[in-house]
Amino acid sequence: MKRFQAFCAPALALLLGNACAQKPAATPNSAPPSRQSSDARASERVSLTVYNQNFGLVREVRKVHLGTGNVELSYADVSAHIQPETVHLKSLASDDDLTVLEQNYRYDLLNPDTLLKKYVGKTIKVYRYNEHTGADEEKQAQLLSVEGGAVLNIDGQITSNFAGRFAFPEVPGNLVQKPTLVWLVASSAADQRLEVTYLTRGLDWRADYVLSVAADDKLGDLNAWVTLKNETGTSYPSAELKLVAGDVQRINPEERPDRLDSARPQPAPATAPPQFQEEGMFEYHLYTLDRPTTLLDKEQKQVSLLSATNIALDKKLILFGAPQYFRGPLGEALQNQKIGVYLDLQNKQQNQLGMPLPKGIVRVYKSDKNGQKQFIGEDAIEHTPRDEKIRIKLGEAFDVVADRSEKAFRALGSCSSESEWEIKLRNHKDSAESVEVNEPAGGDWELVSSSLPATKKDSKTFSFELRLAPRSETKLTYVVRVRWC
Repeated sequence: MKRFQAFCAPALALLLGNACAQKPAATPNSAPPSRQSSDARASERVSLTVYNQNFGLVREVRKVHLGTGNVELSYADVSAHIQPETVHLKSLASDDDLTVLEQNYRYDLLNPDTLLKKYVGKTIKVYRYNEHTGADEEKQAQLLSVEGGAVLNIDGQITSNFAGRFAFPEVPGNLVQKPTLVWLVASSAADQRLEVTYLTRGLDWRADYVLSVAADDKLGDLNAWVTLKNETGTSYPSAELKLVAGDVQRINPEERPDRLDSARPQPAPATAPPQFQEEGMFEYHLYTLDRPTTLLDKEQKQVSLLSATNIALDKKLILFGAPQYFRGPLGEALQNQKIGVYLDLQNKQQNQLGMPLPKGIVRVYKSDKNGQKQFIGEDAIEHTPRDEKIRIKLGEAFDVVADRSEKAFRALGSCSSESEWEIKLRNHKDSAESVEVNEPAGGDWELVSSSLPATKKDSKTFSFELRLAPRSETKLTYVVRVRWC
């Protein structure tokens, strides 16, 4: 950016008006810098945009007294996991009020170990309690090493595992109490409002869903919660909060630590109202909390995302086959094959939903005969746009089982065959059930004959729908030709 020159000719002043009255831009000089500091107490506004990939964007506005000229500004209370290369500093009054010359990130934190390391090779004081005098004895000691413990030279003797306390004359200047950004700036305005923006790891969120299923398995109530986690090393009081759902590309992403699974909180009461407003943003979705919230360091916080009642559910029992069944003789029959239990729901406005749903875990509950909620399964869902179907797997059916046997197999070539199959489904319940049999044949297939009508699911899969009477056995037979190369 070109800086406005201090000189204006009279004719030019008539054309530019007040522009000629602007002060010169802040420029560095050879004078030693003054030193100023700022911490969170000077914060006027904090905004957090948290991504569900263990990082976040922090924006903070602080009112800072800089003075004029060259200034070394220490800016404390930033994240311990900040990415320094992403930091952006600007003056909200005018770009000409501030010129950034250098930026440093100081994260060598003051603690007993770092303090000892800074004094290796130097003389310190050591104190040891004397039982005879009842007082501490003071000695001068040279600190020789701290690897594996402090090694000292006291009165010409080398000792370790010293049973006493150490005293240091001062804190070294390159140790800081908390992570700090330090800028060398040229300032032309004594008091400024500064906006600092940076990316940091250690901020994360996830969506958790609680689905309560009605007695007939046809309706359900869904509550969704946002669980936030702050492990940045700093707190963000009264922050404006936005959440981004989507898979944002990052270069060389850090390995995600443990995520949020170490301490799963219980769901908040289902009566809490939704507090996020959703909007599309680029190819992602943005959820904005309608009020400020405080996110403390080492804290997990839950906020209601949505609440919906009387959602239509479609319970399904599905038996899945496998492509390899059709590529060679099966040999022994497959006994007691497990049948998966699923709940399907439509994320549509007509179904009391219709909001883009972030990926997360859906935990499903159902009341027993005494009216007590019982956990019946959970499944993970991916980011789901509105008007899409969600399928939740709850587990395997207990009272409905299947036997699969190959009645005949004939090779038609090196990579083609014709096989005859029999599937027996047994329902041990006192109520009728429906089972969907999905057969992923793979390759090119042709259904030669079948005891029940088949549905072509896609180019590689056909399926059957079987109605099972209470406490009965139902048989399905079919012949299929398959070519897989």
